[in-house]
This record gives sequence, structure tokens and C-alpha cells, in this order.
Amino acid sequence: MNIESKTVSTLLKICFSRIILVSLALIPLLAAGTASAANTPPLKTEAANIQNDAKRAKELLDRAVAYYEEKKDQALAAFNRQGEFIQGDLYVYAINTTGVMLASGGSSSVLIDRIVLGLSDMDGKPIFKEMLEIAQSKGSGTLEYRWLNRVDRKVERKVTYFKKVGDVIIAVGYYIPRASAEQARGLLDKASIAVKNDSKGAFKAFGDLSGKYVEDDLYVFAIGIDDLRFRAHGATPRLVGSDAKTLTDPNGKPIIQEMIAIVKSKGQGELGYAWRNPVTNKIEKKHTYVRKVDNYLVGVGYYTR
Repeated sequence: MNIESKTVSTLLKICFSRIILVSLALIPLLAAGTASAANTPPLKTEAANIQNDAKRAKELLDRAVAYYEEKKDQALAAFNRQGEFIQGDLYVYAINTTGVMLASGGSSSVLIDRIVLGLSDMDGKPIFKEMLEIAQSKGSGTLEYRWLNRVDRKVERKVTYFKKVGDVIIAVGYYIPRASAEQARGLLDKASIAVKNDSKGAFKAFGDLSGKYVEDDLYVFAIGIDDLRFRAHGATPRLVGSDAKTLTDPNGKPIIQEMIAIVKSKGQGELGYAWRNPVTNKIEKKHTYVRKVDNYLVGVGYYTR
């Protein structure tokens, strides 16, 4: 081996050794990051994701407005195409002040060139009419409705930001995933079996925010039928051990007393009321399924708004 070959060989050995040392140094950092992610409660993670989606939607709207102000009709064509104005389930759409859909990078693309003022969301809300009225009076605003998410093919709650630019309203919205009635009933079935088999272990598992009893905005709660004390609460663990008897919803409805009455008379049933959604942190309509399992009330509810 000549001198040049030896030099190259030595340099390669040094570089390889340094790569190994750097890799070894990164292992604890990667492990810590993995552990941190694993220990992040799903509800908190979901709330953080929603905040991030809201931020992304606002930023995309700002870019779309600036691009439209510069390019006008060329921008409308760009909003329809795959590119910087379509980001996963975020996309731009635009209507004019006469109610005609001008552009859309999402499921509403089928409405392009049609008058949409008479159209409503899945709950009958005249979203485009309301959007136009707000835009005409205030110039910009926010609207909530239920719309088809083209990514997961599910109808979900959507929050849309919009701004009027001349005679065009440009909009970008983000979806807030919601659990369904079927998911709630399924989770109640699973939780009921767990309580029947090992109530103590089940109650502990229900309070584990990183466990298998938290799905989207669903969680399990359990109350002793005799003493009316919380045995578990998947969204608010601090309630465990507290007296649930006098608990009411924001409208004063004695929800626990009504739930207990349901399971005592029928064994199981359902109840509607208002409650804070731990994901959106808003008071929303909730529909809860309850069941008597041994001497406990076990419940799982889903949010309808």
C-alpha cells in the first residue's frame, strides 16, 4: 500500500469512528424523544394537533389571499391543482359575491361554476350563505359546519377561516375528528367486559390517558351505584373518589342522578346533555350511553357538536 492509500485509509477510519461516536451520543436523545412521545396523553396530543391545524389553515389562507391579490384568475386555477395550496386535508376554495363556486382543491370541487348559496352542510346549515353575509359585513370571519373530509372519507366538523378580496371570498378550513355513536357503543362494550372481569384493574386502566380506553374524544367513566362516587374518569382523573350525586351540566341538568335512575330501572340506556369536550375545550352537546355492570354505572359518550 502506497503513502496516498494509507492516508486515505486512515482518514476513512477516523471518519467512521466519529460517525459511531455521534450515533452513540444520539441514542439517549432519540430514546428520550420516543419516551416523551409515548407518554403524551392522547387527548392532549389531539388538542395540540387541532391547534397546529388551525395555525396551518390560517397560514395557508394568508398565502392564498396574497397569491390571489397578485395573480387574480391564475390563482383560482392554482387553487384547483395539486401543489402548495393543497396540504393533506387542508385546501383552498373560493366563491364570489354572487354565490358561485370559483375554485376548490377539495371535495367541493364538484361545485365549481355552480351557485352554492342554497346548499347546506350535513346538518342543514346554509354555510355559503352565512359565509357571504359575514364577509360582506365584516370582510373576514370564521365558520363552523360539518363537511366531507376527502382524506378519510368521513363527515367531520370543520372550522373555516375566510377573507373577502374584492368580489371574491377565499377560504381555508381544518377538520376536527369526532368519534361516532358506534365507536362510543363499542368502547362501552369493551369497558363493561373489563369491569366484569376485574373492576379494580379496569378502573385503573380507564384513567390511563395513554391507554386503550381513550379513542379520539371518547373516554370511559365509572360510578358506584350505592355511594355515587367516581371510580374512574378518563378525561378528569381528579374526579376519582369525589361525590358525583350533585353533578350537573352547565344548564343545571342533574345528569348523574338521571343516569343512575336509567340503569336502576332499565339496566342500560342513554342520555343527552351539555359537557366540556376535552379535545376542543368547548362546551358541546354530548350523548352518553350508560350501563349497569355489577354494582357500577359505566358510561361512554360522544359529542354531537
